[in-house]
Amino acid sequence: MEIQLPELNFTPRLTVINEDQIKQIHMATLEVLERVGIKMTHPRGVALLDGAGARVDGDRVRIPSWMVEDAIRQAPSRVVLGKRNGERSVFLETGKTWFGPSLDCIDYLDPITDERKRFTSEHCRISATIADAMPNFDWSMIIGMADDQPPDIADRVIVRQALTFCEKPLVFCCKDVNSERDIYEMALLICGGKENFEKAPTVVQYSEPISPLEYYDPAVEKMLFSVEHGIPLINFPAPQACGTAPATFAGTIVQGSAESLSGLVLAQLARPGAAFIYGAFATIMDMRTSVFSYGASEMSLMVGAMAQMAEHYNLPFFGTGGCTDAKFCDPQAAVEATLQCFSSAAVGTGLIHDCSSWMDHGSLVSPAFMVLVNEILHNVKQYMRGLPVNAETLAVDVIERVGPGEHYLQDEHTLKHFNKVRYSDLFERMIFDKWQSSGSKRFEDRLREMTQKAMAHKPAALPPEVLNELDRMQSHWQ
Repeated sequence: MEIQLPELNFTPRLTVINEDQIKQIHMATLEVLERVGIKMTHPRGVALLDGAGARVDGDRVRIPSWMVEDAIRQAPSRVVLGKRNGERSVFLETGKTWFGPSLDCIDYLDPITDERKRFTSEHCRISATIADAMPNFDWSMIIGMADDQPPDIADRVIVRQALTFCEKPLVFCCKDVNSERDIYEMALLICGGKENFEKAPTVVQYSEPISPLEYYDPAVEKMLFSVEHGIPLINFPAPQACGTAPATFAGTIVQGSAESLSGLVLAQLARPGAAFIYGAFATIMDMRTSVFSYGASEMSLMVGAMAQMAEHYNLPFFGTGGCTDAKFCDPQAAVEATLQCFSSAAVGTGLIHDCSSWMDHGSLVSPAFMVLVNEILHNVKQYMRGLPVNAETLAVDVIERVGPGEHYLQDEHTLKHFNKVRYSDLFERMIFDKWQSSGSKRFEDRLREMTQKAMAHKPAALPPEVLNELDRMQSHWQ
């Protein structure tokens, strides 16, 4: 007899703070902005805040609670990003998580020789190619700094490489508003013009207030350019508990939230309804080494809390996961990246950056680590699919048909469903004798082979006329 049951689906979910704690963090955030305020000297930025009701005293700008809450209400709760071909591919909305790599590393770890060297524009081509090839990276970043290029144009050369060798949405940062203007023109050229860009922006600007609670003028200038030209804006401070933020995790979250929301207020004053992405890279100072830790478990805890605050505000979120303080693709790297990726997915909102390329506390890019984290994300995403429960999956009729003491190997139900199990080419499960007879490849050998295969990936080429125009643009950069 067939059992009729409704389809029951549940996505696993993690919470690290409860509703009462969320309210207290929110109230403390408002208190910080109203009582302490921010330091800002940019004339137009200060004028916008002053004219809207903030209290300005020299370079100190105190923002009333009602201004913050007005800005939260004005900001869109959903932001859609697009690939360079116009496909709407990343939907920043509650309950969805999108993973991507990192930005601005200074060193590169050769995946074949383990030699560490300065990051160049050629390394950007390689890492952008891998980001394009890896199915679990939904978007990308500029990943490193071009040590082989003149400093005045290196930021734009890196963006050009990233846009050329990866089709996915790109998060970038740059040195000043002139660079951002050139990057915006490149994005418009590649996606086919402003109308296409506005339907699904292909680039997102990454900005950082200086913790604690300070903005420097070039950053404000770029923020205003972004919102006025329809470029989604990430305002992402990096408060470090014990160093540039309070030693307590809650205090670090409060400060980070205040820093991010102060940018939200400015963005909404410059252009009501501007696409804004909230978050903070909240982590600890390792008091034994003084480093800004990228592998601390406390970082994952604070990222989870910030993600819940974003959900409370109904704002898109930018978070951190999949990075490590390790110097090589070793067990430390795998353990730290796995905890971070799983925690971020289970909390369940936003763009999660640093997956795969931030090693050695944010200074090192490793193609092999990119491939490793892509495999970790396969497992995380498999887990996050949960367990669908319905008559077909409960399999009562199948259990009756097979009966006690028999097996399911050749049953039609097995043939229909066995491929829902994921099989990795990196994490092997052979018995020892079979592993020996298959070549005795250790983990690092398999990872090296997979990395070389990813490096050989061929991203879709830009049209020749677009490449020629990029050449012409680059010739005028100063």
